[in-house]
Parts: sequence; C-alpha cells; structure tokens
Amino acid sequence: MSAQYMSALVLTKLVIAGFLFPATITSPGSSNTTLFLGGAGRRGLEMGGKFVTFTAIGVYLEEAAVPSLAHKWKRKTADQLLASNHFFRDIYKGRFEKLTKVTMVLPLTGEQYSDKLTENCIAYWKGMGTYNKAKQAAIDRLKEVLKPKTFSHGDSIVFAHSTNGSLAIGFLNKNNDSVPADSGGAAVIKSRALSEAVLESIIGKNGVSPAAKKSLAMRISALLM
Repeated sequence: MSAQYMSALVLTKLVIAGFLFPATITSPGSSNTTLFLGGAGRRGLEMGGKFVTFTAIGVYLEEAAVPSLAHKWKRKTADQLLASNHFFRDIYKGRFEKLTKVTMVLPLTGEQYSDKLTENCIAYWKGMGTYNKAKQAAIDRLKEVLKPKTFSHGDSIVFAHSTNGSLAIGFLNKNNDSVPADSGGAAVIKSRALSEAVLESIIGKNGVSPAAKKSLAMRISALLM
C-alpha cells in the first residue's frame, strides 16, 4: 500500500445490535487473506413507529481495496461517498476480496432469508437488463444451499466474495465470535454475477442496510483523506 494512506488494519471493531464485528478477520476464501472491517450496520424496518432490527451486517474488505478505491475517491468526504452509487459499485464490483457476515438478531428460516435475498438479486439484474438463464441457475443453487437452514438469534451466514468470481457460503452458530478458516466451505457457487449481486443487495442503490452503507462511507473516507 502507498505510504500516503493509513493502513486499513488500524480500523476499529464495531458492535452492532450487541454483536461484535472484529477489526480484522482471516478470509475463508482461497487465499486466506486478512480482511479489515470496512463497515457494519443494522438491517430492519419501521414497524408500529419502532425500528425493528432483523440482522446485523458486517462488510470486510481486502487491504488492497484502499489503494484501489483511492484512485477515484481520495479526499472525498463521507457524505460525498454516501451520496454516490458509483462508490458502492466500485466496492461490490472491485477486484479485491470481500466478505459479508450477516448475523441474525431475530430468528429466520433459510427460506425466509433466501427468498428476500434472491428477490433483490433478480430485481438488480432485471434493472440492469442482464437477467438470464445462467443467473437463474446461480439463484437456484443459492436457494438450495440456504433453504434447509434455520437460524437462531446470534447465528450467522458468511459470504466470501473471491477475486476469481466465486461466492463461498458458510455458517456460524451463536457461540462463535470469529470467522474460522473453514467457514466458507459449506458451498461454493462459481458465479461472479451472484457474488456481486449479494453484496449489491446490501450496499447498492436500493441496499437493505443504509446503516452499513453509512458506516462504509465514513470509515473508507477516513482512510482516503
């Protein structure tokens, strides 16, 4: 990394809805790269005048993401980054390793989670005019992996977004507070489009976690100043 940028590894841990997202983790992907916590936040809805949190989401990035993003986004404020769909696109499409950890605050079945996730992925592709049979096959495989699962409070799904375009999916129970090296091995789907769409569904234009987007913008901006 260029000396003009603070090391991404100095970023701090975050606690979201009572769950710890450590400052760094080791990727369960193919290269076992150390990733830093780019940002984290809640996902939920306003219900009866009260915000109900469903999940806590952490987005981790390879340290190489910092110089990659600096090419276009250095010295931009957090508000400028937050307002730019292109900034978040450069993250979910970036050719650096990423990991998304989704921790359940409320219990969910795998079917409940997969139905909403795949609905968002398909909507993204249809909006781009790129939905096709190959993407539908990847969606079918994702549903196959997630639907049999039942997630209790504190259980997590881990999505490892590899630079080779694969999406590795793993599961952690509530007694784990870190991501072990083998957690991404439950299933691997070789679809760059799906790998990008899963993260886009969280931090994209209509992403389900505005709080995670804001956290990413604030923390990345601080690194690029």
